[in-house]
Amino acid sequence: MSKNKHVIIAGGKTGGHLFPGIAVAQALKEKDPAIKILFVGTSAPFETQTLARYGFAHKSIVSRPIKGKNIFAKAWSAALVGISLIQALGIIIAFRADFILGVGGFSSFALVLAGRILFRDTAIHEQNAFPGMTNRMLSKIARTRFISFKETKGMPENDSTFLVGNPIRRPLSTAQGNITTDENVLNRINADDFLVLVTGGSQGAAAINGAFTDAVAMMEDTHRLFIIHQTGKNAEAQIQQFYAAGDIRHKAAAFFYDMPAIQDRADLVISRAGAGTVSELCIKGKPAILVPYPHAADDHQTANAKCLADQGACVMIADKDLTGETLSAAIENLRHNTKKRSAMADIMTSLAMPHGADLIADRILGADISKKEDNVPA
Repeated sequence: MSKNKHVIIAGGKTGGHLFPGIAVAQALKEKDPAIKILFVGTSAPFETQTLARYGFAHKSIVSRPIKGKNIFAKAWSAALVGISLIQALGIIIAFRADFILGVGGFSSFALVLAGRILFRDTAIHEQNAFPGMTNRMLSKIARTRFISFKETKGMPENDSTFLVGNPIRRPLSTAQGNITTDENVLNRINADDFLVLVTGGSQGAAAINGAFTDAVAMMEDTHRLFIIHQTGKNAEAQIQQFYAAGDIRHKAAAFFYDMPAIQDRADLVISRAGAGTVSELCIKGKPAILVPYPHAADDHQTANAKCLADQGACVMIADKDLTGETLSAAIENLRHNTKKRSAMADIMTSLAMPHGADLIADRILGADISKKEDNVPA
């Protein structure tokens, strides 16, 4: 495999796009410590702060989403495409990029297009079962496509489209050591506690927050319940007060950077159905109640959750049907049915594709991944 490449990973803004890119970057660094990696995306604080925490260089370009805006905003966004393309060309030339990987989000479009203009190797990774608008366009431009679901619409497997799964990031490390869950909280979790992890993704989810607190209020037996709740920044204080008032054992915070470690201990996960979350749950074999975000682009979260629910790997509740009553009933059914949770976990594990980051990294470094059996890297 080729070494000492210069690789640009383009896209981000949300965790669903950014974290797979980080996972690929980590795999590349493990395989070739001398490789040069540059992330290019937006100036959104979540993106810049997260990449700084992981220690990766970042540049931002001017770009705006076109979909869902009025005609004047669309015209302005289209005009900005020209500016972002010029910026992308300059960044690729200055960085001497050999390979550009688009991970989704509107900021990836200019970089992958510029890469093709400059005859650089290009690829995209689509995390969802229904591709977003940017990746639908880039699928016609990029030389290689990586997909996470066999059922990915419009991207059947062939000699340039590879089913690899969704890259999952390694545990976060810093100069101060590994970032782990608060040890005092872990020490308070007893072996026979039922640990529920509640998360609405990197931004939180108001609907899940409201329905879950309503569900908890209906439960009579909470003394063996422990809740870890990623609230989103807007709801953090309110939800902390709710648990404190009810004397519910918990850890509630706006965001957890150590989510993989928390998932390891969870008995049940209640979550949206973003591609990253779905992939992590499969790899860890965690039973889940998934509530797809109905306003996600092209309703792709419903497609993600349905792929699992149809095979018995999760319980899916549509957002319109989500209430304290429906959620409480689903939780109690799974809480007291160990055999059903175990069966769901086994199905989750059977659907897991844990080598996505390594396979993409191998392809970037020049390996032929089309001949790898069962998607296991060399």
